[in-house]
Amino acid sequence: MTAAKLNPIVAIPARLAATRLPNKPLADIAGVPMIVQVWRRATEAGVGPVLVACAEAEIAHAVERAGGRAVLTDPGHQTGSDRIAEAVAKVDPERRHDVVVNVQGDLPTVDPQAIRASLLPLMEPAVDIATLVAEIKVEEERTNPNVVKCVVGFPPGKRIARALYFSRATVPAREGPHYHHIGLYAYRRAALERFVKLPPGVLQLRESLEQLRALENGMRIDAVLVDTVPLGVDTRADLERARQLLAAR
Repeated sequence: MTAAKLNPIVAIPARLAATRLPNKPLADIAGVPMIVQVWRRATEAGVGPVLVACAEAEIAHAVERAGGRAVLTDPGHQTGSDRIAEAVAKVDPERRHDVVVNVQGDLPTVDPQAIRASLLPLMEPAVDIATLVAEIKVEEERTNPNVVKCVVGFPPGKRIARALYFSRATVPAREGPHYHHIGLYAYRRAALERFVKLPPGVLQLRESLEQLRALENGMRIDAVLVDTVPLGVDTRADLERARQLLAAR
């Protein structure tokens, strides 16, 4: 499979209900709502059309005022993958797009190059889902349960390898690199549709990591090694940091 045969669409799930930072998609960052900053980064990646899958009309209005495309979805969805699956089905019933890139709506500083890199593992036909990792450089992050680790072994000189597991624990054991999982995914369209229909997995519930549902059901996830972890905005301090970073652009 070659890059020319992929026809991606980028979908950004967004909802106002957030426990730690309510209404965060609409939080102002450098003069526009955060969701607009994420939409801009996704558009800059240039991999395909970009849509925002919204739970509420307020988010849709903000995106449309900025010139973006928004799709209202069922506010009852429990996960972003459910939300983007509904949105893509609505905008592309003809199934022209065979890959769906899921960019989280709280990554206003995500590197457009990283979004492009997420497509690379899908050159291998056996891969169902692609994602990103970065090597952990800060020692505290190795044991921090809020930093999700991806168990992946990169052969010498390679930056793509199969993801064997994801955990909040410090794995694998002994000396060697550990990898910070970045929650950005490129799904084959059929894989996304299958994934959202699967029941929650045993390990998924134990670790509170949705991607384990795919592994528990035999789906293949490959990871791309990138250089940096984008800032995820979950707290007021994260928001202030994002404002500083984007004000300097």
